[in-house]
Order: sequence, then C-alpha cells, then structure tokens
Amino acid sequence: MSFSNLGLSEVLYRSLGRHGYERPTPVQSQSIPIALSGHDLIARAQTGTGKTAAFGLPMIDRLVVRGEGRAASREVSLNPKASPKPRAKGDAPRGLVLVPTRELAMQVYRALAAYGAPASLRVAAIFGGVGIAPQRSALRQGVDIVVATPGRLIDLLEQRAVDLSKVEILTLDEADRMLDMGFLPQLNRILAALPRDRQTMLFSATISPEVKHLARDFTREPQHVDISRGDTVATTVSHRVRTVAEDGKPGALSQVLKEIPEDQALVFCKTKRRSDRVGEHLIRSGIRAAVIHGNKSQGARTRALGDFKAGRVNVLVATDIAARGLDIAQLPLVVNYDLPLVANDYVHRVGRTGRAGRAGRAVSLVTAADRDLLRAIQRLLPSSFEEVGSRRNAAATGGRP
Repeated sequence: MSFSNLGLSEVLYRSLGRHGYERPTPVQSQSIPIALSGHDLIARAQTGTGKTAAFGLPMIDRLVVRGEGRAASREVSLNPKASPKPRAKGDAPRGLVLVPTRELAMQVYRALAAYGAPASLRVAAIFGGVGIAPQRSALRQGVDIVVATPGRLIDLLEQRAVDLSKVEILTLDEADRMLDMGFLPQLNRILAALPRDRQTMLFSATISPEVKHLARDFTREPQHVDISRGDTVATTVSHRVRTVAEDGKPGALSQVLKEIPEDQALVFCKTKRRSDRVGEHLIRSGIRAAVIHGNKSQGARTRALGDFKAGRVNVLVATDIAARGLDIAQLPLVVNYDLPLVANDYVHRVGRTGRAGRAGRAVSLVTAADRDLLRAIQRLLPSSFEEVGSRRNAAATGGRP
C-alpha cells in the first residue's frame, strides 16, 4: 500500500518521498482513512511507529487543503487533486495538538511544518520555558494548527491571546504521559474552551483505565486502532539488567558505555541532581556528555539536544522529561541508571531506541531494592530480561553520583 491509496490529497502525498516516507506504517495506514472520514479516533501504538504523520497528515489535508473540518460533514468527499484553500491573516486556529513536553512540541511542530509546506501550512509551537511574546505574535498573524503544551496554552487563554472557539480537529498526543505528568486539570480547562462539535484523535502508547476515562470525556463514538499486538515496547529492543550495589552504578555505567565507544546512548536518572552528578562523572571520565532536565533553561536544553543529534555529544543524561519527544535516528542504546518509579515509564524511556524496525538495546542498572519494580516492568515487555555482568564486578569501580 502507498500513501496515494489512503485518500490523502495529491499535494500532500506527492511530497512525502522527499521526507523519507515510501510506504505508510501500520498506524498510518489504519488511522489516516479514519481521520479523513471525520470520525473520532483512539489509537494505541508504540513510540517510533509514525504517529505524528498518522494524525498530522489528515489534519493538514482536511483543514488546509480541503478547507473542511467536522462542521462541514463526517462524509468527506475525497478529492486527491484538491488544492490549498485561501486563508485570511489573523485566522483563529482550526487544529490543536496537545503534547506533554516542550521537546515533543518542537518535534511535532517541525514534522507538521515539513508535511504541510506544499499546502502553505501555518503552524505555531506554544510551550513554556521561552518568551511568550513571539508566541503571541505568531497567533496574531493567524495559524492553521497550534501545537502546545497544556500549561503555556492556558497562560495564553487567560491572556485572551488565543481563540480556541474555531478548533475543529483536536489531537491528544502521548495521552498517557500527559496524565502521568498530572495534566488532567489543565486538559479539562482546555476542553471547556473548545467547541463540542469537533473531531478528536487520541494517541497513546498504553491504554490504562485513566486513559479510557479521558477518552470518554474527550471523544464521541470513537473508532479504535491498535497496532501494538498487545506489546507496549517494540520487539526490536533487547532488554538487559546488571545487578549492582548502589555505589557501583558509576563503574557499571562506564563499563556499559565502553561497549559502544563510537555510538550514542541516552542515560536516564531519577532526579535532576542525580543527572548532573552522572553527567559530571562521565565528563571527568573523558566521555563527551550533556545533561537535560527540567531545571535547565530552554536554551540549554535545545543546545544539548542539538549537540547530541549532531554527534558532538555521545551520551545524553536525562530525567524522564526526555522520555517523550526525543526523536533521534538510529539511537542504539538506552541505559536506565535508575529504574523509573512507575513501570509504564520504562516503556516511554526505551521507546527512544529500536525505532522504525531498527535493533536497539536497553540496559538497566538494578539493585536488590528494585526487584519488585523489575517484575512489574517485565509484565509489559514482549521478551524477558537478560541478566548480564555481576554485582561484584560492577561494584568494583565504586564512585557515588
């Protein structure tokens, strides 16, 4: 199957090859026709499966190319030769994408801008940690789609700088993560500002009872797509654990990283301070490392991500803020310096590797106190953990970040 068979307008699918898209992924081939039909959608898919194109392409097609949203009709007349419709300066957004983190906001923004370039899409990224004035200016100029984190969007709503009354298509991306991060009150406030007669698409790596409850509040008679086959982590990822003493983690981490001296790795820590200490330890050890967490300024975070993507940094040390929205091609290794406190967060962390069918590795440094959590994580995985190394050997090099 090709993108031309999914009902997308020719102006969109003709350009996809330039962005490396040859054939639609399963989530794209199943979701795009539903989205084009105007029905609400709940999609469960692993990270790295092409979800942004699955919701972004039909949003651009309906709102910009065809100039129609749910208000026009649920029965969309599929016209592959459609041309972009004229829009006026200062238009209120007709599409809204809500995401949990700044990094994911920028990733989705860039992807939509690329997909929508042939249709002259106007898209704005709205998130905290940077000045609000340029975002207000972009909204005044008029946009077709807004990509936003909930907190900054509410700031703009309270300042009457954004009008959501014309939104016809809403997408909740990484819905489970937004709930994990405590965004439910903000989501409900945003919901109150949206028209009732809209199309809603919800994408999530896991469909927990909390996500189901959110879906009941936000969607109407949704159709369902599930390409996870019951797995929440890609089968291309191998999962290994090294049992260590707490003070043996720095040495064990160095040992793991020496196994891939020319490749890159993403290392997760449980706290911001811990991330800083681990980053300092790696730099002292002669490893090119950078650190990213919530206390870093947006400029510092952007530079660290840019250096990592450009290969100027081999190891990126992060808290869970980077578990979503980090799109790095061919990242071979994720290391859990600390296991996440919630088993589902393991899914989000290791979803940074093994993307698009490529092989990836996840290595976790665990202590005896982690065993119960390790068993909970194992229940989410398509394959068993492989035990490597030993407590004595891993602990021998000491240190205490």
